[in-house]
Amino acid sequence: MPIPRPDSNTTNAQQTPGAPTTVVSAKPVVLSAPGRGEDLQVRVSAPATGGDLPVIVFSHGFGWSMNGYAPLADHWAAQGFVVIQPTHLDSRTLGIPAEDPRTPRMWRFRIEDLTRVLDGLDVLEASVPGLGGRLDRDRIAVAGHSWGAQSASALLGARVLGSDGVPGEDMSDPRVKAGVLFALTGLGDDLTPFAVEHLPFMRPSFETMTMPALIVAGDNDRSHLSTRGPDWFTDPYTYSPGNKALLTLFGAEHSLGGIPGYEVAETTDESPARVALIQHLSTAFLRSALHPEDTSWKTAVSALEENPSALGKLQSK
Repeated sequence: MPIPRPDSNTTNAQQTPGAPTTVVSAKPVVLSAPGRGEDLQVRVSAPATGGDLPVIVFSHGFGWSMNGYAPLADHWAAQGFVVIQPTHLDSRTLGIPAEDPRTPRMWRFRIEDLTRVLDGLDVLEASVPGLGGRLDRDRIAVAGHSWGAQSASALLGARVLGSDGVPGEDMSDPRVKAGVLFALTGLGDDLTPFAVEHLPFMRPSFETMTMPALIVAGDNDRSHLSTRGPDWFTDPYTYSPGNKALLTLFGAEHSLGGIPGYEVAETTDESPARVALIQHLSTAFLRSALHPEDTSWKTAVSALEENPSALGKLQSK
């Protein structure tokens, strides 16, 4: 099942063997963001040809930017998606200090960034040469890694518990039909003292996260923010309603084999084969979630179940 790892220095990626697909990327595309302190910078990637293209809005992990996650963004774009990557305020490229007055609300700004992208699809479409009239606005998904997964999960219906244990504001978005959540942190009952003090927004409730989602976790992902082990990252699957799938990757740590980028310093468990599996399964899931008649996911699940040397296991509900 694993597909070949794309060359990190090429603008082409493989859609099917022998059929390279040219990907066009534009950055920065700027969206006005009053009240944010600075405008929102976005990268847009899409196949050079084709129409009725579904959209993926991707939220990066802490410190990253629109320039990261090429193994995902380039692959999805080559597979026929328009991939939109906003740069959140916590990005190292912006250099905002921890004492900035916006810091306590950074998690909210992140979610608002994703909503702003959806509100600004007309601007983004018009800003990328050749993209006009090619987006399918009825087929929109969100995705994210780590903090980005938490940001994306809010648009799928997850909520943050207040100090009284009551779920806070509903920030879900009816325009979003599905999601892929990589290394999404679990419940807030087992946070370390540091996380309790400094990250009060890490108290999610998944009870209202109703949209279809693929949750990807590593069985060797141990967070310094939780007193629990790798099973913490399976909470979003365990405590959310149905229409969910859980991909548990064997031996994977927080970077899940290298989805932030090839040969980046943060990846302690680099595995091209694991990244290829993620590319393949996430694409199949999104295709089937956004196009109910598509059988890609069913085929991919069957192939994984029949593979004795599989790199992970799937559960669904």
